[in-house]
Amino acid sequence: MYTFKIFDAQHKPSAKEKDHIVDFLYEHLGEYGDAKKDILKCLNYAIGDSESTFSGFALLIKDQEETLGITIINQTGMSDYIPENILVYIAVHHKTRGKGIGKQLMEKAIATCQGDIALHVEPNNPAKHLYEKLGFTNKYLEMRYKK
Repeated sequence: MYTFKIFDAQHKPSAKEKDHIVDFLYEHLGEYGDAKKDILKCLNYAIGDSESTFSGFALLIKDQEETLGITIINQTGMSDYIPENILVYIAVHHKTRGKGIGKQLMEKAIATCQGDIALHVEPNNPAKHLYEKLGFTNKYLEMRYKK
């Protein structure tokens, strides 16, 4: 039986737990990941340790003490035309992929969120099929201008 652990503005992780979340995501996001400093910035936003008035949560799925997957969802502060939440990171331990862990993590995250959820996914990411099965649709092609 898997258990879930949630961290948010009311239930903050310890420094050791923060390091664990960042290290896990950095390792298991692989080619779809970001630098540790960016993951930490996202986590700090989610748990209310940033200058924003919005937050979100980090959700871990565990088998006893072993972390099997983590997702971080940030609130956008918007609604309707832009979803209330954005799923920034989700990763499942490489040894447990294909065993339904990601699906359980996503279902719990969806149930935990208040409002709609957006996410960005690379076209070749195998998780894209899971997101579609869970009801995510491709509404737009995102374009960015970087300064």
